[in-house]
Amino acid sequence: MSEFDSLLSKLLEQKPDLLRTQIEEMIQKKKEKIGAGYLTDQGALFLIASDLGVSLNEPLKVEMGLKDLYVGAKEITLATRVMNVYPVKQFSRKDGTQFLLRTMTVYDGDSRAQVKLWDEKANLPGIENLKPGDLVKIIKAYVKSDMKGNPIINVGSGSNIEPNGTVSSIPSLDAITDDVGSVKENQQNLVVTGVLDGNIRATEFTNFKGEPGKSVQLRLKGKDGTVVRVVLWNVDQKTIPKMISTGAKTRLIGVKTKVGQMGLELHGDEGTVIEIEGATEIQPIIIRILSITKSDSGNTLILGTKQDKNIISITDTASLTKDLVLGDVIECMPSKVYGNSITLEGDSFVRKIDDQKIPTLSEIRTKIKEIKPADTLYCVEAIILKLPEKREIQTKTGEMVLLSETFIEDDTGQIWLKGWRSQARLLEQFTQGEIITVTAVNAKSGLEGRIELFLSPYSVITRKN
Repeated sequence: MSEFDSLLSKLLEQKPDLLRTQIEEMIQKKKEKIGAGYLTDQGALFLIASDLGVSLNEPLKVEMGLKDLYVGAKEITLATRVMNVYPVKQFSRKDGTQFLLRTMTVYDGDSRAQVKLWDEKANLPGIENLKPGDLVKIIKAYVKSDMKGNPIINVGSGSNIEPNGTVSSIPSLDAITDDVGSVKENQQNLVVTGVLDGNIRATEFTNFKGEPGKSVQLRLKGKDGTVVRVVLWNVDQKTIPKMISTGAKTRLIGVKTKVGQMGLELHGDEGTVIEIEGATEIQPIIIRILSITKSDSGNTLILGTKQDKNIISITDTASLTKDLVLGDVIECMPSKVYGNSITLEGDSFVRKIDDQKIPTLSEIRTKIKEIKPADTLYCVEAIILKLPEKREIQTKTGEMVLLSETFIEDDTGQIWLKGWRSQARLLEQFTQGEIITVTAVNAKSGLEGRIELFLSPYSVITRKN
């Protein structure tokens, strides 16, 4: 009799009201709930026994694989590779005492799992130096369940984690890396790669608990052209290179898929490792100012152009540009350069210069027929054919947002111009028949594949005198 059959017989002895076929069906449902590739029949059987209040009391092998994990296992030893390591956190117990907790994710040839390191084990010597792909051995750990019933490896006072050589049959990190175009729903602990599509956007916010938070948002393009939105919550932005070009090769270690308003997305957190081709040394940039606006958070938003007519968006968080006006040419040493997006912070440098080689606003305007959907900002001059119309639209989440739209034309074609939320109000002061210059608009494919223009946070609309 196999080990599985022996354990199943013990369960049926203690639960005579159940049939073998019922247990086998419960095993399949448990494996489907946990996810393909994460649980063996035997591991599922231990979880089911625990759900039924039955202890199988089967002695565990000294060394095992991640697929064999089950809730209640003790003094287990596993050979694994590191996927990612989270920062250590401090929590309070109900009695007011403090404890430390660090989480890491590990994998082997069959599965992936989370490891929790408690109290002094959260600061094991060398733990912060572990890199994705490193071989480690987890010694005398025990297994508990998370909120969803998944087995979690715990490293407490009698446990340890130590390096485990340099040679192993466990796949390397490169071997488990998937192209972003192949990801599917309900996947977690993923390693994905792609190329950066557009700019990286960093934001700060206050969550529903009143606590400050931050996020980094970007898009990755796969080999088949699939573009996936990525949101990384509370990541250490110091790990991101200061200079990144559009199309840079990117790998994310430790992310999961989530269905958002725009379809399938990748989400990560402070444990996610970000590998982006880039540089830490920033070169000075010369720009002519095309528009100046303010964001909802009070930062100065500037649109500028370089000598090659490439349009650059600038976020000034330190009021370094407060004395500048439209048309000024500046030389700046930014804090960050993400594609065509520049951030000026306290360590940045800005000075006004005289450089006649930098194009003016009229020289960088684009004709409507030349506009294509792309991650760039356009400047257009056109006449308003339709009185701007403003209305509220209900999103998929039930939120009511403002939308304003109008139809404009130049001597090469016609196009819809739209503004959402705060940008919708930019069109309020204009009427049919007026000629306007619109600075900093995005072009996207709208209904029936037609190209439409959308106002951005950097947008400025002016009448032609």
